[in-house]
Amino acid sequence: MQTWKKSAIALAALVSASTASVAQERDQIRIVGSSTVYPFASYVVEEFGATTEYPTPTIESTGSGGGIRLFCEGTGAGTPDITNASRRMKPSEFDRCQDNGVKKITEAMIGSDGIVLAQSKANDDFNVTREEILLAVADKVPKNGELVDNPHDNWSDIDSSLPDREIEILGPPTTSGTRDAFEELAMAAVSEEAGYPGEYTDVRSDGAYVDSGENDNLIVKRIQENKAAIGVFGYSFLEENRDSIKALSVNSVEPTTESISKEDYPIARSLWFYIKNAHEGDVVSGVDGYVSLFMDDLMIGPNGLLVGEGLIPLNGETRSKWQERVANRVELKRSDLK
Repeated sequence: MQTWKKSAIALAALVSASTASVAQERDQIRIVGSSTVYPFASYVVEEFGATTEYPTPTIESTGSGGGIRLFCEGTGAGTPDITNASRRMKPSEFDRCQDNGVKKITEAMIGSDGIVLAQSKANDDFNVTREEILLAVADKVPKNGELVDNPHDNWSDIDSSLPDREIEILGPPTTSGTRDAFEELAMAAVSEEAGYPGEYTDVRSDGAYVDSGENDNLIVKRIQENKAAIGVFGYSFLEENRDSIKALSVNSVEPTTESISKEDYPIARSLWFYIKNAHEGDVVSGVDGYVSLFMDDLMIGPNGLLVGEGLIPLNGETRSKWQERVANRVELKRSDLK
Protein backbone atom coordinates (compact mmCIF):
# COMPACT_ATOMS: atom_id res chain seq x y z
CA MET A 1 0.00 0.00 0.00
CA GLN A 2 1.30 3.46 -0.88
CA THR A 3 2.64 5.55 2.02
CA TRP A 4 0.23 8.42 1.44
CA LYS A 5 -2.71 5.98 1.45
CA LYS A 6 -1.58 4.59 4.79
CA SER A 7 -1.31 8.14 6.09
CA ALA A 8 -4.80 8.95 4.84
CA ILE A 9 -6.25 5.88 6.51
CA ALA A 10 -4.46 6.59 9.77
CA LEU A 11 -5.54 10.21 9.75
CA ALA A 12 -9.13 9.41 8.87
CA ALA A 13 -9.31 6.73 11.56
CA LEU A 14 -8.01 9.20 14.11
CA VAL A 15 -10.39 12.00 13.28
CA SER A 16 -13.42 9.79 12.69
CA ALA A 17 -13.28 8.60 16.28
CA SER A 18 -14.21 12.13 17.39
CA THR A 19 -17.33 12.31 15.24
CA ALA A 20 -19.44 9.65 16.91
CA SER A 21 -23.00 10.78 17.50
CA VAL A 22 -25.99 9.24 19.17
CA ALA A 23 -28.72 10.47 16.82
CA GLN A 24 -27.62 11.70 13.43
CA GLU A 25 -30.33 13.06 11.15
CA ARG A 26 -28.28 12.15 8.06
CA ASP A 27 -25.35 9.76 7.61
CA GLN A 28 -23.87 11.35 4.44
CA ILE A 29 -22.10 14.70 4.32
CA ARG A 30 -23.54 17.14 1.77
CA ILE A 31 -21.19 19.66 0.12
CA VAL A 32 -22.06 22.39 -2.40
CA GLY A 33 -20.36 25.41 -3.95
CA SER A 34 -17.55 26.58 -6.20
CA SER A 35 -16.73 24.89 -9.51
CA THR A 36 -13.09 25.96 -9.01
CA VAL A 37 -12.80 24.27 -5.61
CA TYR A 38 -14.86 21.28 -6.82
CA PRO A 39 -11.91 19.24 -8.24
CA PHE A 40 -9.97 19.59 -4.98
CA ALA A 41 -12.93 18.88 -2.73
CA SER A 42 -13.93 15.93 -4.93
CA TYR A 43 -10.48 14.41 -4.43
CA VAL A 44 -10.86 14.70 -0.64
CA VAL A 45 -14.42 13.33 -0.86
CA GLU A 46 -13.21 10.21 -2.66
CA GLU A 47 -10.33 9.63 -0.24
CA PHE A 48 -12.61 10.15 2.74
CA GLY A 49 -15.13 7.67 1.40
CA ALA A 50 -12.44 5.11 0.56
CA THR A 51 -10.45 5.28 3.79
CA THR A 52 -13.07 5.72 6.54
CA GLU A 53 -16.20 3.97 7.78
CA TYR A 54 -18.38 6.84 6.54
CA PRO A 55 -20.34 6.99 3.29
CA THR A 56 -18.73 9.00 0.50
CA PRO A 57 -20.05 12.58 0.80
CA THR A 58 -22.22 14.05 -1.92
CA ILE A 59 -20.80 17.10 -3.67
CA GLU A 60 -22.43 19.51 -6.11
CA SER A 61 -20.86 22.23 -8.26
CA THR A 62 -23.35 25.06 -7.79
CA GLY A 63 -21.03 28.06 -8.00
CA SER A 64 -19.78 30.00 -4.98
CA GLY A 65 -22.79 32.29 -4.75
CA GLY A 66 -25.27 29.48 -5.28
CA GLY A 67 -23.54 27.30 -2.72
CA ILE A 68 -23.45 29.99 -0.05
CA ARG A 69 -27.13 30.72 -0.70
CA LEU A 70 -28.01 27.05 -0.09
CA PHE A 71 -25.68 26.89 2.93
CA CYS A 72 -27.36 29.92 4.48
CA GLU A 73 -30.92 28.66 4.10
CA GLY A 74 -30.85 27.32 7.65
CA THR A 75 -29.79 24.32 9.71
CA GLY A 76 -31.02 20.75 9.68
CA ALA A 77 -30.68 17.72 7.43
CA GLY A 78 -32.25 19.46 4.44
CA THR A 79 -29.42 21.99 4.15
CA PRO A 80 -25.72 21.56 3.19
CA ASP A 81 -23.04 21.01 5.81
CA ILE A 82 -20.17 22.62 3.88
CA THR A 83 -19.94 25.08 1.02
CA ASN A 84 -16.86 25.66 -1.14
CA ALA A 85 -16.04 29.13 -2.42
CA SER A 86 -13.52 30.66 -4.81
CA ARG A 87 -13.93 34.01 -3.09
CA ARG A 88 -14.58 35.02 0.48
CA MET A 89 -18.09 35.11 1.88
CA LYS A 90 -19.68 38.56 1.59
CA PRO A 91 -20.95 40.44 4.68
CA SER A 92 -24.46 40.37 3.19
CA GLU A 93 -24.25 36.58 2.88
CA PHE A 94 -23.06 36.29 6.48
CA ASP A 95 -26.06 38.39 7.54
CA ARG A 96 -28.42 36.07 5.65
CA CYS A 97 -26.90 33.07 7.40
CA GLN A 98 -27.40 34.71 10.77
CA ASP A 99 -30.98 35.70 9.97
CA ASN A 100 -31.76 32.09 9.01
CA GLY A 101 -30.28 30.59 12.16
CA VAL A 102 -26.87 29.59 10.79
CA LYS A 103 -25.12 31.23 13.72
CA LYS A 104 -21.83 29.35 14.05
CA ILE A 105 -19.64 29.12 10.94
CA THR A 106 -15.96 28.26 10.61
CA GLU A 107 -14.02 29.59 7.63
CA ALA A 108 -11.18 27.61 6.04
CA MET A 109 -8.64 28.88 3.51
CA ILE A 110 -7.09 26.00 1.58
CA GLY A 111 -4.79 27.60 -0.99
CA SER A 112 -4.48 30.03 -3.87
CA ASP A 113 -5.59 30.03 -7.48
CA GLY A 114 -5.14 32.16 -10.56
CA ILE A 115 -7.97 33.19 -12.86
CA VAL A 116 -6.77 32.22 -16.30
CA LEU A 117 -7.66 33.61 -19.70
CA ALA A 118 -6.95 30.74 -22.08
CA GLN A 119 -7.17 30.03 -25.78
CA SER A 120 -6.58 27.22 -28.26
CA LYS A 121 -2.95 26.12 -28.40
CA ALA A 122 -3.16 26.61 -32.18
CA ASN A 123 -3.16 30.39 -31.71
CA ASP A 124 -0.16 32.69 -31.41
CA ASP A 125 0.84 33.79 -27.92
CA PHE A 126 -1.21 36.67 -26.60
CA ASN A 127 -0.46 39.23 -23.87
CA VAL A 128 -3.02 41.65 -22.45
CA THR A 129 -3.01 44.20 -19.68
CA ARG A 130 -5.77 44.30 -17.10
CA GLU A 131 -6.91 47.61 -18.57
CA GLU A 132 -7.26 45.96 -21.99
CA ILE A 133 -9.29 43.13 -20.45
CA LEU A 134 -11.57 45.72 -18.86
CA LEU A 135 -12.04 47.58 -22.15
CA ALA A 136 -12.86 44.27 -23.85
CA VAL A 137 -15.57 43.09 -21.43
CA ALA A 138 -17.03 46.31 -19.98
CA ASP A 139 -20.56 47.31 -20.92
CA LYS A 140 -19.46 50.92 -21.32
CA VAL A 141 -16.09 52.57 -21.92
CA PRO A 142 -14.85 56.11 -21.19
CA LYS A 143 -14.76 58.55 -24.11
CA ASN A 144 -14.33 62.33 -23.92
CA GLY A 145 -15.25 62.36 -20.24
CA GLU A 146 -18.38 60.24 -20.67
CA LEU A 147 -19.23 56.54 -20.59
CA VAL A 148 -20.47 55.22 -23.92
CA ASP A 149 -21.58 51.81 -25.18
CA ASN A 150 -18.57 49.57 -25.75
CA PRO A 151 -17.65 49.93 -29.46
CA HIS A 152 -14.87 47.31 -29.46
CA ASP A 153 -15.61 44.36 -31.72
CA ASN A 154 -12.03 43.15 -32.20
CA TRP A 155 -9.08 43.15 -29.83
CA SER A 156 -7.21 45.40 -32.26
CA ASP A 157 -9.93 48.03 -31.76
CA ILE A 158 -8.60 48.46 -28.22
CA ASP A 159 -4.95 48.67 -29.26
CA SER A 160 -3.48 48.13 -32.71
CA SER A 161 -0.77 45.89 -31.23
CA LEU A 162 -3.41 43.33 -30.20
CA PRO A 163 -4.62 40.61 -32.60
CA ASP A 164 -7.15 41.55 -35.26
CA ARG A 165 -9.50 38.98 -33.82
CA GLU A 166 -13.09 39.11 -32.67
CA ILE A 167 -13.64 39.58 -28.95
CA GLU A 168 -15.38 36.42 -27.78
CA ILE A 169 -14.92 35.65 -24.11
CA LEU A 170 -16.53 32.56 -22.57
CA GLY A 171 -16.80 33.17 -18.86
CA PRO A 172 -18.56 32.26 -15.63
CA PRO A 173 -22.04 33.47 -14.63
CA THR A 174 -22.92 35.90 -11.85
CA THR A 175 -23.39 33.03 -9.36
CA SER A 176 -19.72 32.12 -9.70
CA GLY A 177 -16.95 33.14 -7.32
CA THR A 178 -14.64 33.21 -10.33
CA ARG A 179 -16.88 35.86 -11.89
CA ASP A 180 -16.83 37.89 -8.64
CA ALA A 181 -13.04 37.68 -8.45
CA PHE A 182 -12.65 38.47 -12.16
CA GLU A 183 -14.79 41.59 -11.79
CA GLU A 184 -12.83 42.67 -8.72
CA LEU A 185 -9.30 41.92 -9.93
CA ALA A 186 -9.50 42.48 -13.69
CA MET A 187 -12.10 45.27 -13.77
CA ALA A 188 -12.66 47.24 -10.55
CA ALA A 189 -8.97 47.20 -9.58
CA VAL A 190 -7.92 49.08 -12.73
CA SER A 191 -11.04 50.98 -13.77
CA GLU A 192 -9.89 54.37 -12.50
CA GLU A 193 -6.55 53.94 -14.29
CA ALA A 194 -8.49 53.17 -17.46
CA GLY A 195 -10.44 56.44 -17.20
CA TYR A 196 -13.60 55.43 -15.33
CA PRO A 197 -14.87 57.77 -12.59
CA GLY A 198 -14.75 54.92 -10.04
CA GLU A 199 -14.80 51.15 -9.74
CA TYR A 200 -16.59 49.64 -12.72
CA THR A 201 -17.76 46.04 -13.05
CA ASP A 202 -20.70 46.03 -15.50
CA VAL A 203 -20.11 43.32 -18.10
CA ARG A 204 -21.33 43.80 -21.66
CA SER A 205 -24.34 41.80 -22.86
CA ASP A 206 -23.99 42.21 -26.64
CA GLY A 207 -22.46 38.78 -27.21
CA ALA A 208 -18.78 39.61 -26.75
CA TYR A 209 -18.93 38.09 -23.25
CA VAL A 210 -20.80 34.80 -23.16
CA ASP A 211 -22.15 33.54 -19.85
CA SER A 212 -21.07 29.90 -20.10
CA GLY A 213 -22.39 28.37 -16.90
CA GLU A 214 -20.66 26.71 -13.96
CA ASN A 215 -19.10 23.84 -15.93
CA ASP A 216 -15.52 24.97 -16.55
CA ASN A 217 -14.77 21.78 -18.47
CA LEU A 218 -17.38 22.84 -21.02
CA ILE A 219 -15.60 26.19 -21.48
CA VAL A 220 -12.32 24.31 -22.02
CA LYS A 221 -13.99 22.13 -24.66
CA ARG A 222 -15.44 25.14 -26.47
CA ILE A 223 -12.14 27.01 -26.72
CA GLN A 224 -10.48 23.84 -27.98
CA GLU A 225 -13.01 23.86 -30.83
CA ASN A 226 -13.20 27.61 -31.45
CA LYS A 227 -9.89 29.36 -32.17
CA ALA A 228 -11.40 32.82 -31.79
CA ALA A 229 -12.71 32.25 -28.27
CA ILE A 230 -11.00 32.97 -24.96
CA GLY A 231 -12.13 31.14 -21.83
CA VAL A 232 -12.05 32.36 -18.23
CA PHE A 233 -11.61 29.76 -15.46
CA GLY A 234 -9.37 28.60 -12.61
CA TYR A 235 -5.71 27.63 -13.05
CA SER A 236 -6.28 23.93 -12.34
CA PHE A 237 -8.32 23.57 -15.54
CA LEU A 238 -5.38 24.98 -17.51
CA GLU A 239 -3.05 22.46 -15.88
CA GLU A 240 -5.34 19.59 -16.81
CA ASN A 241 -5.56 20.62 -20.47
CA ARG A 242 -2.14 22.00 -21.42
CA ASP A 243 -1.96 19.62 -24.37
CA SER A 244 -4.68 21.60 -26.18
CA ILE A 245 -4.97 25.06 -24.60
CA LYS A 246 -2.62 27.75 -23.33
CA ALA A 247 -2.94 30.86 -21.20
CA LEU A 248 -2.70 34.48 -22.18
CA SER A 249 -0.12 36.36 -20.15
CA VAL A 250 -1.50 39.28 -18.15
CA ASN A 251 0.70 42.35 -17.74
CA SER A 252 3.42 40.16 -19.31
CA VAL A 253 3.19 37.59 -16.50
CA GLU A 254 2.20 34.02 -17.31
CA PRO A 255 0.04 32.17 -14.79
CA THR A 256 2.23 29.54 -13.13
CA THR A 257 2.31 27.96 -9.70
CA GLU A 258 5.23 30.21 -8.78
CA SER A 259 3.82 33.48 -10.16
CA ILE A 260 0.48 32.90 -8.44
CA SER A 261 1.96 31.86 -5.08
CA LYS A 262 4.25 34.91 -5.11
CA GLU A 263 1.30 37.14 -6.10
CA ASP A 264 3.16 38.29 -9.22
CA TYR A 265 0.30 37.17 -11.46
CA PRO A 266 -2.27 40.00 -11.40
CA ILE A 267 -5.47 37.92 -11.33
CA ALA A 268 -4.99 35.61 -8.35
CA ARG A 269 -7.30 34.84 -5.43
CA SER A 270 -7.68 32.58 -2.38
CA LEU A 271 -9.84 29.44 -2.16
CA TRP A 272 -12.13 28.64 0.77
CA PHE A 273 -14.73 26.40 2.31
CA TYR A 274 -17.22 27.08 5.11
CA ILE A 275 -18.37 24.68 7.82
CA LYS A 276 -21.81 24.77 9.44
CA ASN A 277 -20.71 24.01 13.00
CA ALA A 278 -24.22 23.12 14.17
CA HIS A 279 -24.19 20.11 11.83
CA GLU A 280 -21.22 18.43 13.49
CA GLY A 281 -22.32 15.49 15.60
CA ASP A 282 -26.10 15.43 15.89
CA VAL A 283 -27.13 16.31 12.33
CA VAL A 284 -24.62 14.45 10.17
CA SER A 285 -21.78 12.08 10.96
CA GLY A 286 -18.21 12.48 9.78
CA VAL A 287 -17.97 16.24 9.20
CA ASP A 288 -15.07 16.63 11.62
CA GLY A 289 -13.17 13.79 9.97
CA TYR A 290 -13.69 15.18 6.47
CA VAL A 291 -12.59 18.67 7.51
CA SER A 292 -9.50 17.32 9.30
CA LEU A 293 -8.50 15.31 6.24
CA PHE A 294 -8.95 18.30 3.91
CA MET A 295 -6.90 20.64 6.12
CA ASP A 296 -4.03 18.21 6.72
CA ASP A 297 -0.67 18.71 5.01
CA LEU A 298 -1.35 15.38 3.34
CA MET A 299 -3.83 17.32 1.16
CA ILE A 300 -2.93 21.03 1.20
CA GLY A 301 0.75 21.03 2.22
CA PRO A 302 3.56 21.92 -0.22
CA ASN A 303 3.90 18.24 -1.15
CA GLY A 304 0.22 17.49 -0.63
CA LEU A 305 -1.91 15.38 -2.92
CA LEU A 306 -3.96 18.37 -4.06
CA VAL A 307 -0.87 20.14 -5.39
CA GLY A 308 -0.78 17.44 -8.04
CA GLU A 309 -4.36 18.40 -8.91
CA GLY A 310 -3.39 22.06 -9.46
CA LEU A 311 -3.86 23.57 -5.99
CA ILE A 312 -1.30 26.28 -5.20
CA PRO A 313 -0.38 25.82 -1.52
CA LEU A 314 -0.27 28.55 1.07
CA ASN A 315 3.06 29.46 2.62
CA GLY A 316 3.91 27.62 5.82
CA GLU A 317 2.96 30.36 8.28
CA THR A 318 -0.36 31.12 6.63
CA ARG A 319 -1.24 27.45 6.23
CA SER A 320 -0.47 26.72 9.89
CA LYS A 321 -2.63 29.65 10.98
CA TRP A 322 -5.63 28.40 9.05
CA GLN A 323 -5.12 24.80 10.13
CA GLU A 324 -5.15 25.95 13.76
CA ARG A 325 -8.23 28.16 13.27
CA VAL A 326 -10.15 25.32 11.68
CA ALA A 327 -9.03 22.72 14.23
CA ASN A 328 -10.24 25.02 17.02
CA ARG A 329 -13.44 25.85 15.08
CA VAL A 330 -12.86 29.58 15.44
CA GLU A 331 -16.21 31.20 14.67
CA LEU A 332 -16.40 33.50 11.68
CA LYS A 333 -17.33 37.09 12.58
CA ARG A 334 -18.82 39.67 10.30
CA SER A 335 -15.87 41.95 10.99
CA ASP A 336 -13.55 39.29 9.50
CA LEU A 337 -15.18 39.83 6.11
CA LYS A 338 -14.69 43.59 5.78
